[in-house]
Amino acid sequence: MGRLSTHVLDTAKGKPAAGVRIMLYRISGQSHRKVKDVVTNADGRTDGPLLEGEALEAGTYELVFCAGDYLRQSGQAGEGVLFLDEIPIRFGVPNADQHYHVPLLISPFGYSTYRGS
Repeated sequence: MGRLSTHVLDTAKGKPAAGVRIMLYRISGQSHRKVKDVVTNADGRTDGPLLEGEALEAGTYELVFCAGDYLRQSGQAGEGVLFLDEIPIRFGVPNADQHYHVPLLISPFGYSTYRGS
């Protein structure tokens, strides 16, 4: 059974990023359909998979991490224009029977991601 998961780590503070809002969209052509809207827990993770089983279909998805809100809340950014605010990560799911883990590592001036396990 396939599933999609994520987590967020604050690399500037060296700890999980709690309270980050994440929106998941399914992309089809020019259409963006919101599938899920969640917030990370104290461990920087969602309380369960974003999608699993039949809900996970092959195709293109986008995770949008509301990093700016988190950076302000954690005292790492002021009220003005931020270098990083919303961080979109678009990725493909070629095989819905596999596990796709898409983590985000953030700091006020940079981020990275990878396909985790």
